[in-house]
Amino acid sequence: QVQLVESGGGLVQAGGSLRLSCASSGRTFSIYTMAWFRQAPGKEREFVAAISRSVGSTHYADSVKGRFTISRDNAKNTLYLQMNSLKPEDTAVYYCAASEGMILSTIPRTYSSWGQGAQVTVSS
Repeated sequence: QVQLVESGGGLVQAGGSLRLSCASSGRTFSIYTMAWFRQAPGKEREFVAAISRSVGSTHYADSVKGRFTISRDNAKNTLYLQMNSLKPEDTAVYYCAASEGMILSTIPRTYSSWGQGAQVTVSS
């Protein structure tokens, strides 16, 4: 199993940018399909973006398409989420997740490993 640790969260004004990182350890990072999810208070965990093992494919939620970019560096065992043009509705705890499957799934239960989460707060 892979261990995941997020970093890079914080407080930012609307229109600003943040970059989240997710460092992995344990099993080989490159065998995992990776994703970002987020959960706002009182809401269910929702899909943000996913990336394939070899960085060949990505998939985004409509709500972040054109503003967020998911990427990975398999040599550094790290996943990233560049977030631009942030909105107050992007406020949530952001989680990285790993799956041994090949599908860029939007369903949380298909991911077997999760980080502890990073708080992102966007003020208006």
